[in-house]
Amino acid sequence: MTAHTQGPPPRPTPRSRARRALVLGTAGLLATAGLTALSGPAEAAGTLGSAATAKGRYFGAAVSAQYLGESGYVSTLNREFSSVTPENEMKWDAVEANRGTFTFGSADRIVSHAQSRGMSVRGHTLVWHSQLPGWVAGLGAADLRSAMNHHITTVMQHYKGKVLAWDVVNEAFQDGGSGARRSSPFQDKLGNGFIEEAFRTARAADPAAKLCYNDYNTDGVNAKSNAVYAMVKDFRARGVPIDCVGFQSHFNSASPVPSDYRANLQRFADLGVDVQITELDIEGSGSAQATAYGNVVNACLAVSRCTGITVWGVTDKYSWRSSGTPLLFDGDYAEKPAYDAVLAALGGSGGGGGGTAGCSVSYTTTAQWNGGFNGQVTVTAGSAPITGWTTTVTVTPPQKVSATWNGAPTWDGSGNVMTMRPSHNGNLSAGASTTFGFTVMTNGNTSPPVLGTCTAS
Repeated sequence: MTAHTQGPPPRPTPRSRARRALVLGTAGLLATAGLTALSGPAEAAGTLGSAATAKGRYFGAAVSAQYLGESGYVSTLNREFSSVTPENEMKWDAVEANRGTFTFGSADRIVSHAQSRGMSVRGHTLVWHSQLPGWVAGLGAADLRSAMNHHITTVMQHYKGKVLAWDVVNEAFQDGGSGARRSSPFQDKLGNGFIEEAFRTARAADPAAKLCYNDYNTDGVNAKSNAVYAMVKDFRARGVPIDCVGFQSHFNSASPVPSDYRANLQRFADLGVDVQITELDIEGSGSAQATAYGNVVNACLAVSRCTGITVWGVTDKYSWRSSGTPLLFDGDYAEKPAYDAVLAALGGSGGGGGGTAGCSVSYTTTAQWNGGFNGQVTVTAGSAPITGWTTTVTVTPPQKVSATWNGAPTWDGSGNVMTMRPSHNGNLSAGASTTFGFTVMTNGNTSPPVLGTCTAS
């Protein structure tokens, strides 16, 4: 048995200027499997989200609002994922820095983006000892109880009907062999009952939302996971509302995927709750990283109540563990061997999502002036020759495309989504590239266009 012995350091909270939210016209991937009630026509399982949907799961990513203006970030997110978790934007210090004053702008931007793409949203997190504003720790017991319940109720009601699962309480147990509760303002002043109270308050705030407990170093059977297991078993026996348990699953060479990972997920599922892999990242590279990712996905697929997987970020360059290159896309948004392993484990096939055996697309603004800009899309073949390609370009209303070159466009009914096919440049040898371009009249909106999936033939 491999037990985790050291937890991850606190994730940093990004602070950035607000950028204009992208309003997207193309349809997104649809999440299923107990996390969402959305449904729709299936798309070819050539991406992580679509392949997971075919298996009755969702495949999500942690998202930072500050990167939603970056075309590579947005196109990868939109193409590959069917669920999002705000990385920091829903934490207490982000939404209630001052008591009773709530600021939802950054979190709203992520939720709006997800809804525009048909993605589900996991809420993270309502009660946590970290990333708390200083005023919380200074409260007395009665005041703290009131503040905690008010925070839960206000945040959940703001997103009622939009956030389908919440990490209600996060990381409330100590590491090591004691199985004890972690010291925190909530534990120290309210006692063991604060977790139950938080879940009961959450159920009253949004009866339809899935309510989860989330923690790290609980991926295998150990003292910490046993303590969480005992709490969940007790809650289920007494009717305390808990619907799911989240396993963060931050792995590296010192804390690899435990050999009893699947069995541990299964024993929690046997209590009658869903299990979700909520913050997956695996430091490393190459075949070793790919194998570990594949093992995690296979473990989830082997447990019928494992409803989905979320990786903690889109690209290595913005990961909280960036030096460990722990994600599925490198800093240039290229798919890593780990991506191929995950897609294969989900039963998907490459070529539809910028895959190595299909084609990929990238965007550059080549000229800009008051009232417009020229954009260029580079289409690159994967590891095999292709004879044709198709991709989409979505502009933000009231923008309009006024001219195109090196491609044959068709338009949807809104005039905002352009599907581009080759005019004379469809045949590409393995690894070769071609380009097409277009002019956008901004009409006051300078947001970059968003690229869709590249499909090769």
